[in-house]
Amino acid sequence: MNTRLTRLLGIQHPIVLPGMTYVAVPQLVGAVSQAGGLGILASGGLSPEECRASIAQVRALTDKPFAVGCSLLLPGATECAEVALQERVPVINISMGKGDWVIERAHAYGGKVIATVSNEKHARSAIDMGVDGLIVTGHEAAAHGGNVTSLVLVPVVRDLCDLPIIAAGGFADGRGLVAALALGADAVAMGTRFATSRESPVHADTKQLIIDKPAEDTIYSKNFDTFPCRVMRTPGGRKYTARRLSPPVALSRSIQAALEMDRPLTDLARDAMSQGAVNAVKIAYFGAATLAMRKAIHEGNHEEGVQLIGQSQGLIHDVPSVAEIVQRVLAEASAVIGALPRD
Repeated sequence: MNTRLTRLLGIQHPIVLPGMTYVAVPQLVGAVSQAGGLGILASGGLSPEECRASIAQVRALTDKPFAVGCSLLLPGATECAEVALQERVPVINISMGKGDWVIERAHAYGGKVIATVSNEKHARSAIDMGVDGLIVTGHEAAAHGGNVTSLVLVPVVRDLCDLPIIAAGGFADGRGLVAALALGADAVAMGTRFATSRESPVHADTKQLIIDKPAEDTIYSKNFDTFPCRVMRTPGGRKYTARRLSPPVALSRSIQAALEMDRPLTDLARDAMSQGAVNAVKIAYFGAATLAMRKAIHEGNHEEGVQLIGQSQGLIHDVPSVAEIVQRVLAEASAVIGALPRD
């Protein structure tokens, strides 16, 4: 399937793995890119050295294009972006911050930069910065989708520009791909679908929960990490979204997360304060959230853990390989297009 995005990036299929923290690891990223899509490596939680090693691991798995995702507001993100630039990664995906310096340096070696946006204002800002494409994240998405559904947000952003658009939020099969193309997108990002693949590092018990849960069994709340965030409705999900953590508790859990990741506390404090007092508080909340995320993803613990998930969990019914997912989506899309009325 040939679209603006496949032509821009030199990939076979308009299918993308978004850079989900603790999920979009080298094994999964490499599998998606090798299958002809675009895998985006999550740099969240990685030190610069770990980021460089992860890039090397992806390159050992595939010689096809891949990306590194950097949420520029978060601790360590600018350092990982620097590593991605030094390594001349083909595509860099930026979010949550001003990335004009990333765009300038990536373009210098022929790299591409794609910005993740969740509303019209952020889309306009990214377009003005000179990005090469956009991931447009609707309300249905896991984690930090916006207030507007994909059904409306994608065509709104399409009306703003002719850049390649990757539609994210609610997409998990060939029907969704065809719908996204009809809305003006050039590809789909399928985070929840790829999180429930054989190559995904998500715990087997969590994958089974995704299969068992209906689409509506999620919670959308600012209480988890201060940003509006969609998580799975579980005991842990309800607990962490019932009320906002107090700043001291958030700071304590953030420090605990840093210790578990073996990250020096001085680095964490420096990164946080460099963002200003308001953003430093948000970073502390995000650090607290990572502990709960790791419990759900790595341990299958949903009493104390929180699984970020999209409403497309209602479309997930099995745990196939990445290659099987890609081929299934393409076959379904072809069947849907073939069945459309011609008169």
